[in-house]
Amino acid sequence: MRESKSIVRRSRTNGSGSLFCPLRLEYERHGRIVSSKENVMSLSRRRFVSMAAAAAGMTVVRGAPAFIRRAKSRPMLLQGVASGDVTSTSAVIWSRSDRPAQMFVEWSTTESFRDVRRVRGPAALFNCDFTSKLDLTDLPAGGKIFYRVQFEDLSQPKIRSQPVTGSFRTPSRSRRDVFFAWSGDTAGQGFGINPDFGGMKIYEAIRRQQPQFFIHSGDTIYADGPIPEQIKLDDGTIWKNVTTEATSKVAETTAEFRGNYLYNLLDKNVRRFNAEVPQLVQWDDHETLNNWYPGEMLRDDARYRVKSVSLLAARAKRAFMEFTPIRTSLRAPDRIYRAFHYGPSLDILMIDLRTFRGPNSPNRQTKRGPATTFFGGAQLRWLKRQLLLSKATWKIIASDMPIGLIIRDGARNFENGANGNGPPLGRELEIADLLRFIKAKRIRNVAWLTADVHYAAAHYYSPEKARFTEFSPFWEFVAGPLNAGTFGPNELDNTFGPEVRFLSIPKDLKPRRPPTDGLQFFGTVRIDGKSKTLTVALHNLTGKTLHRVIVPAEKP
Repeated sequence: MRESKSIVRRSRTNGSGSLFCPLRLEYERHGRIVSSKENVMSLSRRRFVSMAAAAAGMTVVRGAPAFIRRAKSRPMLLQGVASGDVTSTSAVIWSRSDRPAQMFVEWSTTESFRDVRRVRGPAALFNCDFTSKLDLTDLPAGGKIFYRVQFEDLSQPKIRSQPVTGSFRTPSRSRRDVFFAWSGDTAGQGFGINPDFGGMKIYEAIRRQQPQFFIHSGDTIYADGPIPEQIKLDDGTIWKNVTTEATSKVAETTAEFRGNYLYNLLDKNVRRFNAEVPQLVQWDDHETLNNWYPGEMLRDDARYRVKSVSLLAARAKRAFMEFTPIRTSLRAPDRIYRAFHYGPSLDILMIDLRTFRGPNSPNRQTKRGPATTFFGGAQLRWLKRQLLLSKATWKIIASDMPIGLIIRDGARNFENGANGNGPPLGRELEIADLLRFIKAKRIRNVAWLTADVHYAAAHYYSPEKARFTEFSPFWEFVAGPLNAGTFGPNELDNTFGPEVRFLSIPKDLKPRRPPTDGLQFFGTVRIDGKSKTLTVALHNLTGKTLHRVIVPAEKP
């Protein structure tokens, strides 16, 4: 939670779900990538070719006339492909065209695409920024799926893009090893894509681990943190960013929020990662605004002309739903909390601690009510039900915020549940209720994964060290940032008895450390199919393992 510190439509085509949502093609002007808000249909041929060429990665020499290559008549997938929300029989496939076009997805169980199946997807149209998502169904469980995406130009039928390929693995229904990764916080504190640094290269380090899937724990973009052309670092060196018009100011319009996602997709590491690693994505605050809550009004922030945070959040969520491979439903088209079953070994419970919260406050209320809401009643009931019904050995709660680390919002208010030592108060009352429920119902093998604080840590929560004692001991693991400034460590709150078993940074760390310091972190989780043991490792920017925790599974 560091300072930079919707209307959604769905259609069905052959059993697939989709989101429809204005064209923002990147191009270079005098050596600087910027964005056009113009409708592609109104562009001159010369400008369109220039924009498409630069977006495809052509070099433009600073101060020299832009080199223009002859226009391609076929659609282009400049942002690549991605998959997400994979189940044993389905997966969401995402891509984006550069013009109005029909999506087609071919998939096979072989890399050579023998016995290929072709599925017609939804149209990529102007009102969804030409993004398109297909819910690919009837997949075989426990196998690797290879897919390729093409777009057919709607104004010139039968003219199709070159196919762009990707892959993912569906969970097995039998007990097998499970291996996945998680982290959060991308492009924060002004640290964007630095070609001299190798771009967002932590994504490549994660890809090399070959996880079955990746949990992005929030702050997928920093819509409230403009990305400057350069940042002067403490040692006198200069961090140089690729820049775009959309990320040159705080995001207020839907197009500006979309532009932040498009910015991240300029990075080749991110695009390669997206094609090979399916994702489970959640949001936190910076997708909209630092430390935001519903109903907040921006009375003192001169950067914003839009003062209603609820309006900003609605626009931000629309862009989030358009640009991530998240599954949507007719009953809850913008719901972020959801569950995933990975065979007998693992259930993943993705929660949303942003959408339903009450106002940030001193957080000292003694009784639950609207002011203490954190999960919200409906989500908390859903989470309890999922935990109670789960037959998996391990239940992982993927949270966008940690439990026992104090995160302040100004001098008096708190952003997180933690509010200082003592018994449960304010938002902690919902957390205490959940932990009490887990103990009372004898739900075993629950662990928490999170990010948010821009460093990595392993926390062990024990009632012997807590002010609130009605819970069973559990682990919480923290990772991040992915490509952002490093901070911390945060102060601990003893309400639930956390103990730091590992800390990835010095206790006297100078804040806002750049990615060049190497203090960027992700985590991996391995569940052994035979022993049922959970092994969690925390890794640095290069993928080196810094710390490992092995947790035997408790018997039910």
